[in-house]
Amino acid sequence: MTFRPRRSVLYMPGSNARALEKAKTLAADGVILDLEDAVAPDAKETARKQVADAVKAGGFGAREVFIRVNGLDTAWHADDLTAAAHAGPDAILVPKISSPDQLEMIGQRLLDMGTDLKTRVWAMIETPIALLNIRDIAAAADDSETRLAGFVMGTNDLAKETRARLVPGRAPMLPWLALCMAAARANGIEILDGVYNDHSNVEGFREECAQARDMGFDGKTLIHPNQIEPCNEIFSPSADEVAQARKMIAAFDLPENKNKGVVAIDGRMVERMHAEMARRTVAIAEAIKN
Repeated sequence: MTFRPRRSVLYMPGSNARALEKAKTLAADGVILDLEDAVAPDAKETARKQVADAVKAGGFGAREVFIRVNGLDTAWHADDLTAAAHAGPDAILVPKISSPDQLEMIGQRLLDMGTDLKTRVWAMIETPIALLNIRDIAAAADDSETRLAGFVMGTNDLAKETRARLVPGRAPMLPWLALCMAAARANGIEILDGVYNDHSNVEGFREECAQARDMGFDGKTLIHPNQIEPCNEIFSPSADEVAQARKMIAAFDLPENKNKGVVAIDGRMVERMHAEMARRTVAIAEAIKN
């Protein structure tokens, strides 16, 4: 069982050459080199070239590298997609996906360009229509040509489009987050939580990370390097959790328990499905350690 940690994925503005270099040194599991929101219209072309050159040059180590292109309905999208495809990042992140047809079209374009199969597609979920179509969008992952590997929640855009308030605890958004989580898991894809805007509010950020972790998100997207360390800590299994998971696995691996659905561990009855969850916990811990 092999996992790639995605606890912390940091947005970096593609127009800032120093930020692109800095991205190679940070402790984030992934970086999103952004051509969209973080880049002014008159800097789009410069950013596109800088990001493509940086990705081709490499040096990001084990970090997962995403390029966020501009949306399909913009004048920059086609050139962004072409540049990203030729640069060969781990993933291309496409904003404002609202239907599976859009993913099929992107997949076809990547196929036509002969894009390396290692480059996957991630979809940003940030509009009301996307929420209403989320089951069909997630099911696009069943078609290998779409390359769909994950969702990124665009919580700021969702708030803007729905007029929901961004409040502590995120009560207005919880049904949408849970819906997207269920769709992602039903189709075997990853899902990252949206950003937390007030990077000076460490306690509020930690609470939102813990909420996302408890809901089952794989990690969180970030807007500032000072968010990386607390995010990594919260999305990592604790030493205690890993020890308990190893104990559970060992119990089910005993010859006398090989065919049992339930075993007693420390006076508690544990089902086999919990052992499978434990294997995932250990695999994540090993992946983080490496």
